[in-house]
Amino acid sequence: MVRQPISRLTRPRFAAWLLVLPLFLFSAATFVVPIVMMLARSVQDPELSRAFPQTARLVAQWDGRDLPPAAVMNSFIAELRAARGTEGLSFAANRLNSEISGFRSMLLRTARTLPAAPLDDPAAALARIDPRWGERSTWAAMRRASGPLTDGFLLAALDRQRNDDGAIVRVPEERAVFVSVLIRTLWISAAVTAFCLVLGYPVAYLIASLPAKIANPLLVLVLIPFWTSVLVRTTAWVVLLQRDGLVNGLLQRLGFTDQPLALIYNRTGVLIAMVHVLLPLMVLPLYSVMKGIGRAPMLAAMSLGARPFEAFVRVYLPQSAAGIGAGCLLVFISALGYYVTPELVGGGGDQMISYFIAFYTNRTTNWGLAGALSLILLLATGLLYVAYARLSRSSAASA
Repeated sequence: MVRQPISRLTRPRFAAWLLVLPLFLFSAATFVVPIVMMLARSVQDPELSRAFPQTARLVAQWDGRDLPPAAVMNSFIAELRAARGTEGLSFAANRLNSEISGFRSMLLRTARTLPAAPLDDPAAALARIDPRWGERSTWAAMRRASGPLTDGFLLAALDRQRNDDGAIVRVPEERAVFVSVLIRTLWISAAVTAFCLVLGYPVAYLIASLPAKIANPLLVLVLIPFWTSVLVRTTAWVVLLQRDGLVNGLLQRLGFTDQPLALIYNRTGVLIAMVHVLLPLMVLPLYSVMKGIGRAPMLAAMSLGARPFEAFVRVYLPQSAAGIGAGCLLVFISALGYYVTPELVGGGGDQMISYFIAFYTNRTTNWGLAGALSLILLLATGLLYVAYARLSRSSAASA
C-alpha cells in the first residue's frame, strides 16, 4: 500500500497536538495523577494485609462469630513476631487504631512481650498480655481492616461504620462530626456567595455603565486583590478585626458601640475575609456579561413606559442571569475548598472540610479518610456543576 501524505488540513492539527502534548503530560504528572492517587486511597486498605498477609486472608474468611479459630491466632502470632520492629507493623498499628482507640499501643506492646517459645494455647497467651485479645470486637476490627479494598473510609466520612456483625450503623454521637462539617462548609460557601452577589452586582453594573476612561481604572482596582497573596489578605484582616484593631477603634469613635465587638475567630470574621477574597470572582463574570448588554434595553423599556425599577427587573436582570450563574458558581466552588482563611480568622467551630483533609493528610497520616473527604468534596462540586449546566441549557432552550 502507498501511504497517503498528510493533508494540509491534518498537518496543522497534528502540529497543534504536538505543541499541547508537553503541557498535557506535565499537568497529568503534577496534577491529575496525584489527585487520582489521593482519591484512590479512599477505598484502599493495604496496611494490615502487607504486615500480616496470611492473617488478613484468614481473618477475612472468619464468620465473625465468637473468637477466630486457632489457625488465625497462630498465624497472627507468627507474623507478629516476624514484623516486630518493622515499619509495616507501625503502619498496621495506625490503621487498626482508627478502628478502636488504643489498638496501636496494644499491638505494639503485644509484639514486645510476646514470648519466642511456641504457644500451646494462643488465645490464652494473647489474653494474658492484654484481655482485649479475648474480645470479639478486637478481631472484628482486624477483619474490617483486612483489605485490600474497603468502604470503611467512605462510611466514616459520612459518620457511618460497620459494626462487629458487618451491618452499617451510625457512629456514636461524640464521633459524628463529618456530616455537620460538610453542612457547615456548604452553608458558609452559600453565605459567602450570597454576600458576594449582593455586593458585586452593583459594582459590576456601575463599571459596565461608565465610560471606558473611568471604568478601566475601577476595573483595575477590582483586579488588584488577584495580585496579592490570599495569606497576606487574610493576615491583614486579622490585624483589622482584632479587639484593638482599626475596625473596632473606628466603630467606637463613631459611637456605634461602647466596647469592642467580637469580629475575629468566629463565623463573622470568616465571612468578612472570604467575601473580600472572593468578591472579584463575582464581579468579573458579571461585568463581562453586563458590558455586552449595554444601556439600550433599559432605555428602550423606559421609553415604552416602564419605570426604572420595573425595566431593570423585567429586562436587564434576566439578561444578566448568565453572569449571575457563572459568578455564583465560581465563588461557591472556590469557597468549598477554602483552608487558609477559616484557619486564620475562624474559631474551632468554623473550620471547613478542607481543614480536616489537611489534618488527616499531614498530622495523623490517615490518607484513607483524607481521600474519602476529598472524594465527597469533589462529588459535591461535580453535582453543583452538573446542576448549573442543566439549568443553563434549559434557560437557553426556553429563551
